[in-house]
Amino acid sequence: MNDKLMASSGGKCELCGRQAEVAVYRLPPDDRRGNDVVVCQSLIAQIEGSEPLKPDDWRFLPEAMWSEIPAVQVLAWRMLNRLKGEAWAAEALDVLYLDDQTLEWAKAAGEQSEPVEAIVHKDANGNVLNNGDSVVLTKTLDVKGSSLSAKLGTVVRNIRLVEDNPQQIEGRVDGQLIVILTRYLRKQH
Repeated sequence: MNDKLMASSGGKCELCGRQAEVAVYRLPPDDRRGNDVVVCQSLIAQIEGSEPLKPDDWRFLPEAMWSEIPAVQVLAWRMLNRLKGEAWAAEALDVLYLDDQTLEWAKAAGEQSEPVEAIVHKDANGNVLNNGDSVVLTKTLDVKGSSLSAKLGTVVRNIRLVEDNPQQIEGRVDGQLIVILTRYLRKQH
């Protein structure tokens, strides 16, 4: 069965169309016929939740969702739902049409709980921030509870991400540890 599927897909990922290292992914629930899809190995880890979901890796979904293969439609619908916080994914979901039976299958994900979305911290320009990065303040900020004023252009080195809030980082300005909103930062390259 897998050889037939690989042959019909031409050895390409049925989602993104790339000729990469591919594998057969079985969509839950397992009791359906025709629930196998040929997918890039790099995407399977994100589908299964063993790696954090990276929205930019899924920009092809608005095209893949129009596949004639129901299993591809279902997988595209499920991934778009997980990414619906991204404007492009929400727009794609708004125009995606699935017949009643396929939509029912898509909603019967077989997943008992929603996968945990990875919290991603981004600067004012949309660049992803990581622990240890250096950033530049894009606005002069008055620090609450202090006479300190963090000036525009101040470089904050070795930042720490606030784990439960993607809009905040911690950094030292003039020797004082402060919380800074990411919308007032630009990542230093």
